[in-house]
Amino acid sequence: MKWGGIFYGMKSLGLFLRWNVLQLIPLFMVLAVSAAQTPTPSAPARSAVKKSGTVARKSYPPALVQSGATLFRRDCSFCHGRDAGGGETGPDLTRSKLVAADVGGNKIGALVRNGRPEKGMPRFEFSDQQIASLVAFIHTQKNKAPTKKGGRKGVDVADLQTGNVEAGKQYFEGAGGCASCHSPTGDLAGIASRYQGLELEQQMLYPKHEKSKVTVTTGSDQTITGTLDYLDEFTVGLIDATGAYRSWRTRDVHYKVDALVNAHVEQFPKYTDDDIHNLMAYLQTLR
Repeated sequence: MKWGGIFYGMKSLGLFLRWNVLQLIPLFMVLAVSAAQTPTPSAPARSAVKKSGTVARKSYPPALVQSGATLFRRDCSFCHGRDAGGGETGPDLTRSKLVAADVGGNKIGALVRNGRPEKGMPRFEFSDQQIASLVAFIHTQKNKAPTKKGGRKGVDVADLQTGNVEAGKQYFEGAGGCASCHSPTGDLAGIASRYQGLELEQQMLYPKHEKSKVTVTTGSDQTITGTLDYLDEFTVGLIDATGAYRSWRTRDVHYKVDALVNAHVEQFPKYTDDDIHNLMAYLQTLR
């Protein structure tokens, strides 16, 4: 091989390589621009991940809320008010701890279907769709409550803890006459665990479920005392000390009803504000 041929071959190879490099330059430039435009993964900005500390309120379809409102006002408003803000006998659901803890109807649905017989709330045979509409309405009312103007419809437990416990105990055992019918270790044991806040105060001032005592004297001068269970113009019935039910025709016996509720009613005009607050403070210690 001659040197000229070698030189020519090397020159051709150089031209070939330079031509190919020139052809690749545009590709490198495209790749470089593309890389520059692609965001580089990095830690999220503080402002993007900062928690606000507030929980977004869930909204519900208007039609579902309206359906729940119709159902609620038909079957629930008698106790809880038309807007779920509380009624004569039922609590304010917009301030209810159970409603606040409810997720997707898990609390409200169970309560509606099981009821609370001990507190006078019946059970309802509602469909899943009806429960969903009630949940939508109640939660919507709860969301609206803080924006409403005017006086409060509910009472917090803290509002009723302004009295003096010792003064309340003295009133209970002395001037109030409460100890003549009630005992903190007997019928009132644990009452502050069964009732809270306004419900406890209502129970103190006018106990709805208080049973009256009755004494029946038969024609043979036998005296039977027990808890009044039934009374009309024809029959008087009681539960005696053994737990047995006994009844008589009213025309055959003499009977005297000692209505315990009357003692609470008679106490109304005697209470001062301090008496009520102090007595409430004392009752709240009976857990």
